[in-house]
Amino acid sequence: MDISSYARVAVNVPAISREFDYLIPEEFQGKISAGSLVEVPFNNRLLQGVVTRLVNIPEVVDVKPIISLVDPFPVLTARQLQLAGFLSETTMAPLCQCIDLMIPPGLSSQADTLVELIDGNESLDGLGQTEVRLMKQLIERGNLRLRQLEAAIPHVPLQGSIRKLQQAGKIKTRSILLPPRVKPKLIRTASLAHPIDSISNLKLAGQKAEKTQLRRQMALEFLSNEALPVDVTWIYAASGCTLADLVALQEMNLIVLHETEIWRDPLKNVIPLDQAKPVLTSDQKTAWETISHTLQQVNTGVKTRPMLLQGITGSGKTELYMRAVEDTIMARRQAIVLVPEISLTPLAVQRFLSRFPGQVGLIHSRLSPGERYDTWRRARAGMLPVIIGPRSALFTPLENIGLIVIDECHDDSYYQSDVLPMYSTQQAALKYAEICQCALLLGSATPDVTQLYEVHRGVWQHLTLPRRVGVYGNKTFLTSARGEVVQSEQSGFPSDDAGQSGLPHVEIVDMREELKAGTRSMFSRPLQEGLQKVLEAGEQAILFLNRRGTATYVFCFDCGHSLRCPRCEIPLTLHTTQDGLVCHHCGYKRQMPKSCPNCGSSRIKAFGTGTERVEAELKNLFPTARILRWDSESTQGKDSHEIILDHFTAHHADFLIGTQMVSKGHDFPLVTLVGILLAETGLNLPDYRAPERTFQLITQVAGRAGRGERGGRVLLQTYMPQHYAIQAASRHDLNAFYEVDIKERYRLQYPPFIRLARLLFQDMREKNCQEQAEKIRAAIAHKIEIENMGASSVGGALPCFFSRQGGYYRYQVLLRSPDPVRVLEGIPLENCRVQIDPPDLL
Repeated sequence: MDISSYARVAVNVPAISREFDYLIPEEFQGKISAGSLVEVPFNNRLLQGVVTRLVNIPEVVDVKPIISLVDPFPVLTARQLQLAGFLSETTMAPLCQCIDLMIPPGLSSQADTLVELIDGNESLDGLGQTEVRLMKQLIERGNLRLRQLEAAIPHVPLQGSIRKLQQAGKIKTRSILLPPRVKPKLIRTASLAHPIDSISNLKLAGQKAEKTQLRRQMALEFLSNEALPVDVTWIYAASGCTLADLVALQEMNLIVLHETEIWRDPLKNVIPLDQAKPVLTSDQKTAWETISHTLQQVNTGVKTRPMLLQGITGSGKTELYMRAVEDTIMARRQAIVLVPEISLTPLAVQRFLSRFPGQVGLIHSRLSPGERYDTWRRARAGMLPVIIGPRSALFTPLENIGLIVIDECHDDSYYQSDVLPMYSTQQAALKYAEICQCALLLGSATPDVTQLYEVHRGVWQHLTLPRRVGVYGNKTFLTSARGEVVQSEQSGFPSDDAGQSGLPHVEIVDMREELKAGTRSMFSRPLQEGLQKVLEAGEQAILFLNRRGTATYVFCFDCGHSLRCPRCEIPLTLHTTQDGLVCHHCGYKRQMPKSCPNCGSSRIKAFGTGTERVEAELKNLFPTARILRWDSESTQGKDSHEIILDHFTAHHADFLIGTQMVSKGHDFPLVTLVGILLAETGLNLPDYRAPERTFQLITQVAGRAGRGERGGRVLLQTYMPQHYAIQAASRHDLNAFYEVDIKERYRLQYPPFIRLARLLFQDMREKNCQEQAEKIRAAIAHKIEIENMGASSVGGALPCFFSRQGGYYRYQVLLRSPDPVRVLEGIPLENCRVQIDPPDLL
């Protein structure tokens, strides 16, 4: 056997952590390589897997052959395989789950079991309740996959009942592997079979009906003007012919019908901006010199340090990103540009399309499987040198990456914490940049404390944009949410440093004083006056609230009972648009009761503030105002973000009420006032990053004001005006916040001075959950003691802040260690989810 006779494969089963060797059959010799997607036998099942490398000598003697090659080209590059290995090692997740991050949805598949009814044995006599339900499903619907049965009979273990039915001879089972759910999209096209000089004089033999002959001649005339095969629907529209007509013409050897692949491109209807390349300000020029030099170094193979671009809101960071991408493309390399939210993607795409038409690909979870698959394939084929999207875009199979950009790098959405593998996009990008020998550029107005600490240690380069880029000379640009120029006045382009404007003035409103003065509204007197002036001036305002719904909670004024989710035990939130109470953790819903379920009192009231409640009170205060609400409830549709953004930018609304989404990098030139309600929300949460998040949110939201030539102001309502996060945010003073917060973290030994691992336990029985957590905590403590890991420590097994969710009790164990993975190695962790460097402790 030669060196390519065996392949090491990571099978797509999360419970299996190791890899297995398989024989490469003769028909696949030279076609299978590292990164190939294959089907393999595994015990009595068929599984899908990815080849991690080719080997000369297998680890075992009895080696089974690979059954088939799913895709003719590798689905992972060699560098992606290295990254998947790194993620598996550092997140303690199975390798197959890390690989799955890099394969588009619908291409990879897991094995399933087909359950088949044996003819003549449909009797239900003597069967248990679950077996009867299973049999009825099979009788009514025919053979079903196990996953289909589990969906039809939820929350009931089925394996035991299936075994009983097998033993009774009523059913049989076999392992199956479903084919990929996505495939290339083919359309029927037509072209002339050979050149025809004079269509009008052509006599179509055997044509009796004059209308039929006319239709077919018109189709031929249409095709005679087309150099390439044409979609038959165009021919139908131009000539009135049908498929039967085209088939007849093909039988007469006049045309050829083809099946032609078309790309499903989510950007096909996006109109690029028509914007000239601006002149850089002096701040931008200084930062660009460092970026340009770093790009030159990586393109010559020199190892470089990551770059942190700290630029205040509106300072022109995106222009530097685009110039960096431009230089990368000129060096014949590719670039990945990450944004934290899908809502930011359309704006970023339009800006980049204006500079790089036809070269930009979009990746995110709201694309259809076909759109995502085609964009992935075009990137793999080298057709798209620029990829834009949220964290998943990092795993696009580009062959020669020269630049990775992480915009708004402080954002917690860059950490995947809902499913395995739980990973940090920043840590993944740092490693990927090292593997690809490419430049890494991180940008934010409010980088987090650990990122700034890397700068202070000299590990990262530090670039700053301390001033805004505002009105350019005598020319003012107003752009829509999608980036189109909707208004421009006068002419001229900027000279250096022209038109820079400062950040908006922030005024702290002490709500304790407002209460003393008799104000009972959620809107302080200064905010009400400011909103009135905005309306009179024909301007716009944003009202930010880090809440959803109309009320924080609903409770009884007589007995104090609050309505809580029966599965999560957190307060239910009132939503008038949904006519009821909703749990924001598991989605549980119920009607608003007319009386207290505890004491029967009718004095059950909603208390607190939410976006719907803000909207209702605004309408009372300003009946003529046009109001938009932007939160997760109002953005369920595929294009809902863009619709809301365009609506507000086109001044079809005066006030925009929003949650965290409005804090992202949006440009609203007519917004001259931002009101921040309950600025201290979250400060008292039991999380060491609570002050940091509060500072970042306030600073980012404040940055939405004054981005046009009219300037702006921010009114920050709070009951904690002296808190250092509030004070620093009101002055836009990141350094002041950092100096206080870094000392607190050192005193309490939190990151960046130590690393954390959070072990999460869930069980429907609290006692079981606690016992599992205690058992693992004891094992960790024992290992720390016997291996003398004095720099590591483990906390108690304690309920999470959100102690119950979706019917499951939640406990956590917190490990502090310079190397938490080393401490956890060898400890059985099957019953818990491990977060290394978690974004929060809630």
